[in-house]
Amino acid sequence: MSSLRLDIVAGLTAAAVVLPKAMAYATVAGLPVAVGLYTAFVPMVVYALLGSSRVLSVSSTTTLAILAGTQLGLVVPDGDPARLLTATATLTALVGALLILAALLRLGFVANFISTSVLTGFKAGIGLVIILDQVPKLLGVHIHKEGFFRDVFSLAKVLPDTSLLTLGIAAITLIVLIGMERLKPHSPAPLLAVSGGIAAAWYFGFGAHGVALVGSIPQGLPALTLPDVTLVEKLLPGALGIALMSFTESIAAGRAFVSQQDPPIHANRELVATGAANLAGALLGSMPAGGGTSQTAVVRAAGARSQKASLVAAAMALATMLLLAPLLAQLPFAVLAAVVIVYSVGLIQPKEFLAIRQVRTMEFRWAVIAFLGVLVFGTLQGIVVAIIVSLIGLTSQTANPPVYVIGRKRNEDVLRPLTPDHPDDESFPGLLILRPEGRIYFVNAPTVMEHILRLVKDHAPQVVALDMSRVFDIEYSGLQALTELERQLAKQGIELWLAGLNPKALDVMRHSPMIQTLGEGRMLPNARAVIHRFQSR
Repeated sequence: MSSLRLDIVAGLTAAAVVLPKAMAYATVAGLPVAVGLYTAFVPMVVYALLGSSRVLSVSSTTTLAILAGTQLGLVVPDGDPARLLTATATLTALVGALLILAALLRLGFVANFISTSVLTGFKAGIGLVIILDQVPKLLGVHIHKEGFFRDVFSLAKVLPDTSLLTLGIAAITLIVLIGMERLKPHSPAPLLAVSGGIAAAWYFGFGAHGVALVGSIPQGLPALTLPDVTLVEKLLPGALGIALMSFTESIAAGRAFVSQQDPPIHANRELVATGAANLAGALLGSMPAGGGTSQTAVVRAAGARSQKASLVAAAMALATMLLLAPLLAQLPFAVLAAVVIVYSVGLIQPKEFLAIRQVRTMEFRWAVIAFLGVLVFGTLQGIVVAIIVSLIGLTSQTANPPVYVIGRKRNEDVLRPLTPDHPDDESFPGLLILRPEGRIYFVNAPTVMEHILRLVKDHAPQVVALDMSRVFDIEYSGLQALTELERQLAKQGIELWLAGLNPKALDVMRHSPMIQTLGEGRMLPNARAVIHRFQSR
């Protein structure tokens, strides 16, 4: 019973934070605020029934909102309300279908294709785009969106038209939100800001003084909305990117807040759960949904023990739709913009950039490229840039694997790479032991062999022994390269020995003619056996 009470309290606390943010994120996507409520209702219920995380809160997020808004703007440039809702249903359904298809194909590992450093840059770019997108609402002005840098220029031109009353409302909201977050993190600050904004707008009549208000919101349950198959071709590329980010954010948030008592997060089950959540949400007016880190942090901090907390939060979204919709009509857009900005700034993490740079300069460059990719090419194209940069980074790491010259620690049976840090380590005249690391395949095979031949030229040995204990696989191109290496060394009167072959690499050797060339005498169990065999000759 105490566990249920904790879930109820956590659900009510989460609703106070999630529902105002969900409405605000709907405006980021260029959708009515009611869509935010629908997204905090249907997907949250479906995930609570199917998901593997006990506390993950699934609704809209800042990243998904800006990505959805970008894609919807491409297919409904005039913002026609009816077409916009149909396009939203189609986009959300596509995202759900792609996630379920990925689960059927067991593609849960795909979320790892975007490296942490690249994701840091991508999210920082998204955060900056969202903030710029909301600034006109803070100032009470309008600009025609043409891309990040052009929008900055357009915003500078309309600054003289700023509505001081709108700016004042936004400033007070920002002060309240920031102050409460600093004094008491994860407090229901968004609920206070939204409630205060509604009360002030009603009491002072902001609408009559030119302050933009949310306006009429449909009261009651969302209407059934069917996807439009004619939009599938146009929306599919964007849906792929949104599905990837939805799953990436969900799995990251789920893993970040799993406790020792919780069951493990299952990637493919998460694909099914988030896919079903989006499919069901699409029919009832939801925008693309995924697990959010900040809202899940609220649920965990409030003491949630199970997904009953999410069901309570979803029930509060339903109550808001049924009972409080008329009140929300008085909500100033400036208040929602302030909520979005405060909770989007966290996407920009300068300390993360500095930490990456301190450890790995190359990965810092990847983060910067991903960051600029969003600003220069746009949010959806930024995903492509992020994935390409991640794959290039992965390839660059495996394209030039190290090849170490192995020596022995003097007076001890310890084999290790020869380095200037250990000048007393022993080498073996006439014997050159080399240790390549990683998979040898078509990308790196020529480089590895060139490196080996350079070391052979420098040391002029009688025997070259490759310690293959760190090579977990040899692809066919790698096998051909090894065969050519053996041929070139034989021309110079140098023997090639192989030691420590792992089972997979050994299996490749057994099915190749090279095993006949080497014979048992030149294939040894480990590097120590190589030294013993060489010294006993």
